[in-house]
Amino acid sequence: MRTRKPRILITAGEPAGIGPDLIIKLSQIKHDYDLTVVGDPDLLIDRAKLLSTPLDIIPVSQDSICQKENSLKVLPIKLITSSLPGKLNVQNSSYVLKILDVACNGCLSNDYDAVVTTPIQKSVINDAGIEFSGHTEYFAERCDNAFPVMLLACPQLRVALVTTHLPLREVPDAITSERVEKTISIVIEEMSKHFGINNPEITVCGLNPHAGEGGYLGQEEITIINPVINDFVNQGFNVSGSLPADTAFREELREKTDVFICMYHDQGLPVLKTLGFGEAVNVTLGLPIIRTSVDHGTALDLAGTGKAQCDSLLAAIEMAEQMASHKLTNSLRHQ
Repeated sequence: MRTRKPRILITAGEPAGIGPDLIIKLSQIKHDYDLTVVGDPDLLIDRAKLLSTPLDIIPVSQDSICQKENSLKVLPIKLITSSLPGKLNVQNSSYVLKILDVACNGCLSNDYDAVVTTPIQKSVINDAGIEFSGHTEYFAERCDNAFPVMLLACPQLRVALVTTHLPLREVPDAITSERVEKTISIVIEEMSKHFGINNPEITVCGLNPHAGEGGYLGQEEITIINPVINDFVNQGFNVSGSLPADTAFREELREKTDVFICMYHDQGLPVLKTLGFGEAVNVTLGLPIIRTSVDHGTALDLAGTGKAQCDSLLAAIEMAEQMASHKLTNSLRHQ
């Protein structure tokens, strides 16, 4: 059974950040991915000149895999105003969001099979008066208010989050039985659908220090988290916990766990980024589209310097390719 090569979009991200640099570096690497960049061609050409890098823009209407050396296939979206490396401009916030809209629509219409996002600057979008908390939430809203689950993965570890970009003081109120149950369900479903892992081994972390220590350090484990875990166990799923997060990630547990589920952003991601920074991938589960991303920010101080490394972008593209290929293969099997 043979499938076509997945068509993957790459968003150019914050124009003042390292997104354009990463994409230009990508154009210098030999690969056989079918990639299309969503962004301003002039921005990419100007940044390439700054980096003393040869670059040829191929119109997106040429429906072929971009294999020409030093070239990029680009779906053009024009900047609102010119952009300089490292210099944020609120006027370009609408440009950044339009890139995301075009990419999301392209995947929803099945013209493309996945989207890989480069970093954006949340603060400048909010400074423009647009409420914005991140790619994960934005794509979920664009996809009929889907329930998104943020998963970060590196070769040694996968971590999924019950809550994402919330102030820490708001996290306990957001930990509900429904949210924990939905997160675990989506992880189980997506591990099978996109990763080929049926009935994955899942380890769930508690919310409180020592997972509440029998209720003395918090009740959420007793009243919310553990009853949900027990329901999954009773249904035959391999879900365990809730474990204290300070000991959950030791090597012997990592070796037998397919996915760790953490209650909030900084509970599991420091461990993952310590183990795999630069090769980790951010995946949004629970959407009708495939979206992966780099594991780092805009690095404004590196933009235009030539020092940005595209290892995480390559890892995100490889992850998107694998997930999309798995989906395409399954589609053929059911035809």
